[in-house]
Amino acid sequence: MEKDPLLKPAGEVALLMGNEAIARGAIEAGICVASTYPGTPSSEIADTLSRIAAKLGIYMEYSTNEKVAMEVAGSAAIAGLKSMVSMKHVGLNVAADPFMSLAYTGVRAGMVIVTADDPECFSSQNEQDNRIYSILSGMPMIEPSNPQEAKDYTVLAFEISEKLKLPVILRTTTRISHCRMNVKLGEIESKGYEKQTFKKSMQELVLLPANARVLHRRLLQKLKEARKISEAFPGTKVVGEENDIGIISSGAAFNYAMEAVKATSEKIPVLKIGMTNPLPEETILDFLENKRLVIVVEELSPFLENYVKKLIAEFKLDVEVHGKDVIPEYGELNPSIVYEALAKIIGKPVKINLKTIENVPRRPPVMCPGCPHRSVFYIVRKVLGDKAIYPTDIGCYTLGALPPYMAGDLLFCMGSSIGTSSGLSKAIKEPIVAFIGDSTFYHAGIPALINSIYNKAEFILFVLDNRTTAMTGHQPHPGTGITGLGERTSEVKISNIVKGCGVKYVKTVDPYDLRTLEETFRDALNASGVRVIIARRECALLSVRRKIKEGKQIKPYRVDKEKCRGCMLCVKQFACPAITVKDGKAHINERLCVGCGVCAQVCPFNAIGEVK
Repeated sequence: MEKDPLLKPAGEVALLMGNEAIARGAIEAGICVASTYPGTPSSEIADTLSRIAAKLGIYMEYSTNEKVAMEVAGSAAIAGLKSMVSMKHVGLNVAADPFMSLAYTGVRAGMVIVTADDPECFSSQNEQDNRIYSILSGMPMIEPSNPQEAKDYTVLAFEISEKLKLPVILRTTTRISHCRMNVKLGEIESKGYEKQTFKKSMQELVLLPANARVLHRRLLQKLKEARKISEAFPGTKVVGEENDIGIISSGAAFNYAMEAVKATSEKIPVLKIGMTNPLPEETILDFLENKRLVIVVEELSPFLENYVKKLIAEFKLDVEVHGKDVIPEYGELNPSIVYEALAKIIGKPVKINLKTIENVPRRPPVMCPGCPHRSVFYIVRKVLGDKAIYPTDIGCYTLGALPPYMAGDLLFCMGSSIGTSSGLSKAIKEPIVAFIGDSTFYHAGIPALINSIYNKAEFILFVLDNRTTAMTGHQPHPGTGITGLGERTSEVKISNIVKGCGVKYVKTVDPYDLRTLEETFRDALNASGVRVIIARRECALLSVRRKIKEGKQIKPYRVDKEKCRGCMLCVKQFACPAITVKDGKAHINERLCVGCGVCAQVCPFNAIGEVK
């Protein structure tokens, strides 16, 4: 019996996360190539495929960024192999250039582009609505509302892509990506592949202006065919009995709409739209017929609402429409929000039994015990405090912007720490100390670093190299020497890249060695130009796992109560979560301590030592 639920045979049921269900759908569709740059809430799609790729003969890679991932998957599909690229919503911003071009070139085999949106910004810098990208590009888009549909719609997406010779967008949100459900499985079609012979077609595949003009017209013709597919899409249906009041919804919001209807005890039909670009115009018009009032339930922008209002105006229908006048245009929806909106519109109180948990203790995110990044923030704050400006970046180290370190003054997106440091160095008097992680550096830091050298910027850059893409689940990157298939490959050294970009001041330090770290930082402050300090130490979580696997003992540290003066430097300024206060003295929770020993270097009274 197959132990991996992703590889269970057809007809069986598996408890799957939405992202896992998408991966299963891809192998049921016969995927050959998968690419990604990890990012919550999409990461588990590629992580799952990475785990099973070798067994099924699939090529899977963690690309250096989403743009490259889009190009890898797109070119594979043009070559004739089914492909899928997955990313979080802001990743599509990075991939937008090849993404838009792929709509013109089209593909020769099925290609699915998964974008996982993040309403409420649970793990993102914005909550942009990527449904807009489908309009911008002209690509078809479908939206599942649960893990079963996530799997089934992935299969359908490949079918639509093959028919139209266009990539198809599969858009999810955090709740769909991360909820779990019993999913009925279909046949696995991924069984290895052979390399194809590339068929040249300069007119179709080389986007010179003369070719692009023609291909744009071809795209518009394909969208006409896509509208017919949208009208027949099996995921679009009316749920409930006929009434003169109706609801239109899609994706995760459909679930909230159904709960709201149930709470009213009213017979209100809900039009669930599964393919949201092109929208099924005839289906929507049929639903609007004999309606006096319609409520559009959707997260973020009024994407569906605007289209419904357009149809009502165009066909001169006498239908009252509500949407963002009663439902927020921001944040994640929940049953309570939709309950209240529905009650307000229909003029009847809605009975709900939801209870708000009060007095929940605050649990701000913290860096893990033994995190090598902590040492860097501690030393930088010790030396400069509030005298410097600290551009930061996206990764675990973003937590350095929070108390007690407060080392994060400007953050836009992946790689922005270097570009903003270049700009600030021309605009402000204060010294600038920037932070970027290893994976983020490979992703988007290199062009900005070249720019900073070329334009004579002045700042210190810490590259926090913990040997992994830690925040999204410890995926490999070019500096790890491991591919997405678990194969050994060349390790691309950050120090070599930095020197190759023209940086003269490059030092690599172990952040667990506080004395050397501080001496190096002070030395960099006395130098000029762009100075790069690579703080290199394996992520503490990976280090602990490796030691346990190797049978090595983790030796925790302990506070000598006689020597401890209760200054709380280790608690308030170093702030390792393994160190707490007990009876007015520092106390180390030995179950949390990973034995890094940095706190012993921090203590001015030598009150911390290894447990013997």
